[in-house]
This record gives sequence, structure tokens and C-alpha cells, in this order.
Amino acid sequence: MGRRRSASGREESVEPNLTPMLDVVFIMLIFFIVTATFIKQAGYDPARPEADTARKKPTVSVLVAISPTGDIWIDKEKVDVAAVRTHIERIHAENPKGSLVIQADKDAKYEKLEAVINAARAAGVLEVAISTDQ
Repeated sequence: MGRRRSASGREESVEPNLTPMLDVVFIMLIFFIVTATFIKQAGYDPARPEADTARKKPTVSVLVAISPTGDIWIDKEKVDVAAVRTHIERIHAENPKGSLVIQADKDAKYEKLEAVINAARAAGVLEVAISTDQ
């Protein structure tokens, strides 16, 4: 960087100390990693029904997809109806402020949708929404 002459007449190299800056950057990186929210994708993209009153959900932590054949997908794996509650509890424990969004295919059976909603309520998730196209 710069050079300066000492009292003895020799030139010394003067460089800034980067250690405090690296400490701050490392602390900021840890802060952003800890406060980040991660959305668990369903693993199946259904043809959603259309709705005139659709609104965006700001905090989503769990996505559950229901296929037209009645398959339930959570976190990119096919889940049995009996295991839906435990999967929702596990994912919701990671981000308790988030809500659950059900992506049900427009040809899916109502019984599967009802089973997922009941499992979410039993798991303690009170904010449940159904995904639609506008």
C-alpha cells in the first residue's frame, strides 16, 4: 500500500489490518444463515384450480401437494395419509411462524384434501391455505 520513512531512515510498508473487517463479515454471514427461512417444496406441481379471491401468503414453511390420483407429496417424497401429520409436525417445528399451503390438483378427491387439513390442524398448524391460480 503506502510507504513511510521511519526515524532511522528506512522505508517501512504500512498495510491496514483486515482482521476486524473479516470478523464483521463472518458474523454477518452467520446472522443471515440463522435468520433465513427455508421453504420445503412439495415435489409435485399440480394443475391448481382458478380463484378470483386469491392472495399471496407472505410466510410459508410447508407445501403439501395432492395429485389427481390421490398421492400426497411433502418435501419431495410421496407420503402415506397416516404419516402426513408427523411430516407436517417435523417441518413446522423448523419454522413455527410459517403457514401450510396445500397445492391440490383441481381433479383431486376432496377426501384427501380434508385428510391433509385435519392432519395439519392436529399438528398445531392453524394457518392452512389452498393454492390456486388467479
